[in-house]
Amino acid sequence: MVKIEVKVMKLVISGYYGFQNTGDEAILKSIIQHFRTTDPSIELIVLSQQPEHTMEDYGVKAVNRWNIKEIIKALKSSDGLISGGGSLLQDTTGPKSVLYYTGVMHMARLLNRPVYIYAQGMGPLTKPFSRFLVRYALNKVDGLTVRDETSEQLLKQIGIKKEIQVYSDPVFGYSFKEKPLSRKSRLNDKPLIAVSVREWGDSLALADKLAESLDQCAARGYAISFLPMHGKADEQFSKKIARKMKKEAEVHSGDLSIDEKLMILSTCDLLIGMRLHSLIFASICSTPFAALSYDPKIEALTKQLGYPVTANVNHSDWDPSSIPEEIERLYQNLALSKEQLEEAATPHARNAQQAAKAALEIFRTKKKY
Repeated sequence: MVKIEVKVMKLVISGYYGFQNTGDEAILKSIIQHFRTTDPSIELIVLSQQPEHTMEDYGVKAVNRWNIKEIIKALKSSDGLISGGGSLLQDTTGPKSVLYYTGVMHMARLLNRPVYIYAQGMGPLTKPFSRFLVRYALNKVDGLTVRDETSEQLLKQIGIKKEIQVYSDPVFGYSFKEKPLSRKSRLNDKPLIAVSVREWGDSLALADKLAESLDQCAARGYAISFLPMHGKADEQFSKKIARKMKKEAEVHSGDLSIDEKLMILSTCDLLIGMRLHSLIFASICSTPFAALSYDPKIEALTKQLGYPVTANVNHSDWDPSSIPEEIERLYQNLALSKEQLEEAATPHARNAQQAAKAALEIFRTKKKY
């Protein structure tokens, strides 16, 4: 009897991985979960800033995201490239992001490997050259999916002709099994608010206003617990705010794992969130939140969930009192707030898991063996 060898699907994943950003690491972990649920035999190779850590943390192969020879070797051995998720194609942090990620796409295309854009958030794209690069790259991909309608509209505005599908952010579909965890706040007899913030713009003025807002929350009887999402950078900014506060607050380590942060958040009554994935984490845990916007992606997410934006920190005249007022509104109707958030988030959890299936369908049609 002739034994037929079935070739295992092998994919390269490109994104902002290995930088200790909890949101992006949660995206990667979610994508891996979804692919392995769909096809347990799949082999994944991640382009990472810290390949050793990525291999150890997620049980995948990984190569240095800056080593062109290793990237080419990985692509040659693969059946295609996954680009995403997250906000990779944006130029608010400079031109490097657009140049890098479209560059990896072009490498894959030159090697005749299909490219799938995986539930990305697009923009902002403020510069004509950025829009040109994105338009040129995305009109040549084999599958194009974004995580919200705002991203879809932006791509159409800059001239993308490819069909665009919308799948929710991968983290909505993250399989999180909540474990019992006792509250560890020093003030655990009070309603507990998690706070996830980042430096942005005039960081000194932002820290002053946030400290004022959080002191108002504490004066109303809430305990404050900072939950940094981007390693030491967010941890240090959180400590800066805590030092400015007149009331007591605690700051968790930025080095906690994805599941540890989710477990802590699940014990909190509410979240004040500036980081996008802190808001998505809150949605997973059914923890109502007050959203602070610094980027259009925050508005896009709150629109998906039917939530208001409590304050836009890009506006210098935002009112620090808006945060404790929204917190009070949510807490006074906490059971209903939790129920409404869970109801809004559940369809996104189901939808997020479909992106991997759609991607594999495209790669299988392109696969030649």
